[in-house]
Amino acid sequence: MVKSKLGQVLKAAGVVLAFCALAAPGPSNQQLLQLERARSLGDGALAGMLDGPDRTLAIRAALAIGRTKDARGAAVLLRHVHDRNPAMRAMAVYGLGLLAVPRSQDAVLAAAGDGSSAVRYAAVDAIGRLETAGRFDATHEPVAARLLETMIAPQPGNALEKDAIVRAHAAANTEAFRKGQQGFGMSEALVRAFDAERNDDVRWHLMWAIFRGYRLRVPRAVLLNALHDPNELVRIGAVRACGGLTDDRGKPAADVIPSLEPLTHDPSWRVQEQAFEAIRALSGKPPTDHLTELPPGLNLPPPKTLPPIAALPRPSVTGSPAAPAVSEARFRPRLDPASAAAMDGPMPGLHPRVRIGTTKGDFIVVLYPEWAPLTVANFLNLTNRGYFDGLRWFRIVPDFVVQTGDPHDNGEGDAGYSIPAEENPVEQRSYVISMGLNYNDAGPERDSAGTQFYITLSPQLHLDRDFTVFGEVTGGTEVLAHLIETDRMTKVEQLPDVMLR
Repeated sequence: MVKSKLGQVLKAAGVVLAFCALAAPGPSNQQLLQLERARSLGDGALAGMLDGPDRTLAIRAALAIGRTKDARGAAVLLRHVHDRNPAMRAMAVYGLGLLAVPRSQDAVLAAAGDGSSAVRYAAVDAIGRLETAGRFDATHEPVAARLLETMIAPQPGNALEKDAIVRAHAAANTEAFRKGQQGFGMSEALVRAFDAERNDDVRWHLMWAIFRGYRLRVPRAVLLNALHDPNELVRIGAVRACGGLTDDRGKPAADVIPSLEPLTHDPSWRVQEQAFEAIRALSGKPPTDHLTELPPGLNLPPPKTLPPIAALPRPSVTGSPAAPAVSEARFRPRLDPASAAAMDGPMPGLHPRVRIGTTKGDFIVVLYPEWAPLTVANFLNLTNRGYFDGLRWFRIVPDFVVQTGDPHDNGEGDAGYSIPAEENPVEQRSYVISMGLNYNDAGPERDSAGTQFYITLSPQLHLDRDFTVFGEVTGGTEVLAHLIETDRMTKVEQLPDVMLR
């Protein structure tokens, strides 16, 4: 009788204990984000999330470890570069690229041959970061360079990288080798690839890399011929490259100007603006750092009328703007990049969006909380308190960026706080939105973003390694062509979420 009652008590206790175990809170996205914001591994807490049973949290933890920039995280990430889940492998390799420690060289190079396009995309990104940081030793650097050369322009016996998105990203990351001995072979590979490539996205990446790193090494005829390419972005890259040519004395190659003059009448306003800037450079004039009036004769696209969408009501807020709390971040859509396309864009699911009204018209931006949750929370907080309304576009550089978000309208102000950088693999292609940063003598200051943001007018892939992409313009891009520095934002409003598939 006593034994039976004891058994019943123990059985009931077991049920309670089991229920408590199930109900006990485990690691959460908020805990992860708190550590990421603090740039802390959390005495093994992030490693525990990476090794834990929640695969969504584990994938996100790999990115968080990379963002800490704590070299000790490399040992943890290296344990997952052979994970069965391609999204996990991709994030582990991308995280190793953010850490950029020499011990990851072998794993990163091996990942370039992975069966998943997401992992190969992460690998070429990591190769670019390791080379930029000077982390490749004399043995690994030529191997890394040859890997990228093979991916874009294989020699006989080697296969071309089959995924065009990976191929394009590999082309962009060849730019990292421009200063070293590997640059000579790279310039030849870029020319071979450009001659053979048929995919338009890859071709403009190739020309971008030639412009950024190899314009003085490739035959001039390659650049002059590309001025007539049917691809607008190829023409932009070729014009930029020509604008940086020099003669035998190292002076601007003014003899190229006649080849560029026809492009000042190009059907594309972006090509026209870049042609004007290239001619300025070859004439020994400084670049246009602030666009206060549009050059005459631009073939500007007429602003289109956007579909009417009712904005969400603005919440009542008091007090000064402040950095967002982790509790304000959105963790949906979940981060699960299983392909190269997913590494370079949003995940499927509902995404927040805003309408940015300007004195020249409206455009719509879709935000990417899966890649930049605190940045998106910050942007929406500022939007919903009307912070951006009436601010000037204080910096407009032709065919580069339009920038705003400074309450002083001169590029020197913010709201008195900063948010952490949220580096991610989304390329700085045309019309992405990113946070501005402060600069010092060494370059951009990490974790110095606040309220200023910019939108790219054409691909600016050299910004990939430092600046946080947090969304993309999806409607009304024509408005950006008309902006000058006397224009302002009129009203920035949050719209209902949109489903991306």
